[in-house]
Order: sequence, then structure tokens, then C-alpha cells
Amino acid sequence: MKPTDQYRTEKDTLGEIMVPKEAYYGSQTQRALDNFQISKKTFPRCFIKAQGTIKAAAARTNMNLGKLPHDIGKAIVEASEEVIQGKWDHQFVIDVYQAGAGTSQNMNANEVIANRATELIKKTSKQFRVHPHDHVNMSQSTNDTFPSALNIAAVEEMTKRLLPSILQLHQTLEKKANELMPIRKSGRTHLHDAVPMRLGQEFLGYAGTIKMLYSQIEATLTPLYEIGLGGNAIGTVINTHPEYPKKVIEEVSKRTKLPFCQPENLFSFMQNRNAPIHTMMALKELAFHLIKITSDLRLLSSGPRTGLAEITLPPVQPGSTIMPGKVNPAILEMVHMVCCSVIGYESAIATAAMAGQLEINVMMPIIAYSLLEAIEILSNAIPTLVTKCINGIEANEQICNNFMNASLSLVTGLSPQLGYDLAAQIGMQADEQNKTIKKVLQELGLLTDETKRAIDPNNFS
Repeated sequence: MKPTDQYRTEKDTLGEIMVPKEAYYGSQTQRALDNFQISKKTFPRCFIKAQGTIKAAAARTNMNLGKLPHDIGKAIVEASEEVIQGKWDHQFVIDVYQAGAGTSQNMNANEVIANRATELIKKTSKQFRVHPHDHVNMSQSTNDTFPSALNIAAVEEMTKRLLPSILQLHQTLEKKANELMPIRKSGRTHLHDAVPMRLGQEFLGYAGTIKMLYSQIEATLTPLYEIGLGGNAIGTVINTHPEYPKKVIEEVSKRTKLPFCQPENLFSFMQNRNAPIHTMMALKELAFHLIKITSDLRLLSSGPRTGLAEITLPPVQPGSTIMPGKVNPAILEMVHMVCCSVIGYESAIATAAMAGQLEINVMMPIIAYSLLEAIEILSNAIPTLVTKCINGIEANEQICNNFMNASLSLVTGLSPQLGYDLAAQIGMQADEQNKTIKKVLQELGLLTDETKRAIDPNNFS
């Protein structure tokens, strides 16, 4: 193919290649585009922003250490800040499923920033070109910048979006628990009658679970704050100024206003993706419990005429194309599906994490995408669950009361007085004859003030 009005010729170590004339990316990005037409999925905004943060921090640090000429460094910082702001997101075009370690993604950033910096520098200098390797990638390798970008992106998304949404869910469940505390109902174990409880206590259990998960997920930030910038190819800090690793991380912290720090063991950071693994396991546990809670709410709201119907969910959309008037628990179903995907992403990360050999893990792109996608969909689903479902839940007090009074497990209160065996016989007789516990006690001549109190639901919770 020859250069045209639409294409330009670029050269790299493999030779010449045609690149769209208006593209800010260059030859290595174009080769990756040609090689990896797999999913049409690219890395999210938060990861591109983190890449821009690293490139700006590296340029500023290299300038301050006297390694990068001031005019070139200033142009790289300005171009990188445009990447941080999202101005060039459309130029980040590499498929998630790409060459191992994320080399293509790193070069995509280097080329976009280099070409934009070249435009900027020509306004004040006759410098011919900002080089993607020699200047933008100075003191760096894909192997230290890519996992560092992942950690930065994950921390920012978790602190600004996911953790606040989990806290909101906890507070909403706690508020709903207090609101529903006066309502008494039958508990259920094994999906069968259990002793009476308060509807609010059920929600209090959900709130406590989410509070515990919040603490567990928050704790995963600590290993994510470790970023190995300066480790370069394998952790030996080759081709960097002795002060670069410390100062570049300080610059990242300054830009993000987050406490990023050097890894305790740089070689361990380069070899493994421990922090993303740990974080994803916590997110998987969150998914487990969200499935449990949303499944409970679907059961409790089932009906409205042929199910439990102890609570009513706010209607959000028609539920059937054939059954007029049907309304389904759509928000709860959506959250369940999100959680299924999160569990799948954890499996992808676990499998990829096992694929590291020797000095690095080359499966970093799929680890990064899976973790950030899990954070993204949870950060969107949880506030939707709060605002479109839990906030509007109402109790059907009469139905709760009817189930509670009909429960065979009221017989549990008789065990201390009549013994387990006799209480069991009374319960079985009530079940076989479709009578209440109180009615059977009356027929057996055992209904006294004491046994009445023993089966009074108000005395159970």
C-alpha cells in the first residue's frame, strides 16, 4: 500500500507500515490493530487516565533529575494531561485481548503522547520529534507501568465509586431495617417454617453482611497502593536515575492525592499480581452475598397472589410481553446477573494469575480488564439497587402476620415446658390436621395461660 491522503508511512524495527494520516498513534499501535481484532473491547477510561498520570509523572521526574530536556518534558506533561482529561480516548484503540504483558497498550499511550507532544513543542521549538521510546517511555517498561496503571485505576475507581456505593447500600439496608422492625413474621430455614422474627431483623442481617464486606474490600486498598514504577523490565531498576523510583511515585501521589508507595519487595511486585487477585477475591465474596440478598428479596416479594408476598418492591417496568399487568423484580434480576459476571471475572483473573513465569506475568491485560470491569459494573449496579429497589420496599403486614400465626414452629416455645417429644407430636398433629398449634393444644387440654404465652409470637423476638 502506498501513502495516500488517508495514510502515512511509519517505520519501526519490523519495517514500514501504513497508519491513518490523522491518527496520533503510530506503527506499533497499528500492528496491534492489525493483529488483534478479537473482542472490539478496549481498556476503560480509568485505565487510560492512569496511563496518562504515569507518563506525566515520569516526564516531570526525568526533567527534575536532568535526564529529559525541559522543552520535551514540558510538552510530554501537557500531552499526558490531555490524556488524563480524556481528550484522546478515541486514539486508544487496542483490543483487550492483545500481546502479553500489555506492551501494545503501553506503546499506544507512548505514541499518542509523543505525537501530540511533537505538535505542542513545535510551537516553541524547532525540535524535530518527541520520540515514543526515548522520551515518553524514558525510565519505564511495560512491565512496571502496566501493573502500576492497573493499581492506580483500581484504587481511584474503588475509593471514588465502589466503596461509597457499598456504604450507601449498608446505610439504606440499616434504615430499612429500622423502618420494618415493628413488623413480625415467620422466619424460615430450609425454606420451611421457623420461629417468628421481625422483618427488620432480616434486613438487619443484610446490613451487617454488607458492612463486613465494606471493611474487607476497603482493606484490599493497602496492597493496591504499592506501585512498582522504576522497576523497569524485571525489577533491577535498569536505565533509571537512582532517585527515580521514589520520586516518580511521589509525583503520582501528588497528582492523584492518594498514598501510593514503593513495594516492600520490588521483584515480587514484578513477578506477581497479588493485589488484583486479593481485591478480586473480595469482590467475588461481595457478589456471593449480593446474590443471596437479592434472591431473598425475590422470594419475599414473590407473588403477588401465589407467592410469599411479604414485601412489595417498587415497580420499574412491565414484566411480560404476553401477560398483561405482570411486574417482575427486574432490578434484583439485573444485580444477580452482574454478580454472575463478577464471579466469572474472578475465575479469569485466578486462571491468568497462575500463568506467570519467572520475572513477570504476561497475562496482565486480561487481569486488568477483568478487575476494572468488575469494579465498573458493581459500581453501577449497587446504586441502582438502592435507588430503584431497596428504598421503595414496603411490608405487607397482614400477610406477614397470617404466615406467622399459621407457622408450625410456634411449637418451639413449648419445648421448655412440655419437652421436645410432646412438642414435636403437637406440631405434627397440627400439620396433619391442618390446624393451628393453639387449636391442637386446646383439643388436648393443654391450653393454659403458660402455654399461651409460650406460643405467643410477641415473645419470640
